[in-house]
Amino acid sequence: MEPENGDFTGAKLVLLIGDRLVTLLRDDREDIPWPGFWDLPGGARENGESAEECVLRETYEEIGLHLAREDLCWKSQFPSHTGQGLPSWWFAAQLPREAVHDVRFGNEGQGWDLVLPETWLADARSIPHFKPRIRLGLAALAATPC
Repeated sequence: MEPENGDFTGAKLVLLIGDRLVTLLRDDREDIPWPGFWDLPGGARENGESAEECVLRETYEEIGLHLAREDLCWKSQFPSHTGQGLPSWWFAAQLPREAVHDVRFGNEGQGWDLVLPETWLADARSIPHFKPRIRLGLAALAATPC
């Protein structure tokens, strides 16, 4: 998978550990988008990094997992909802169930959880415009497991 260096806002990761989706509960502050909603690992681009570098850094910062580029099985570009007129990149990866023991929650958000993907997709507190993107990532993982 070649790195993407064009302009983009950030990157997100559809990450399965075993058959469960990693999800993060956003802080409940009015000064951030989607306060108190369930999110996914990822975030804003920093210092001209590639999309892969961005999502790998954010995943480490938020849940302490060191993934490699080779762990990223799917990627797709979507319009960003940040209002900057730039796209965002989405990736998918799957780790073995034992990887849960390596998760170390960072200092952003209220907590993290592992849930069945259908539970996340049905939850009214999951970021709504992420749902179609997550379905695509999950379908890609099912078609070509990592």
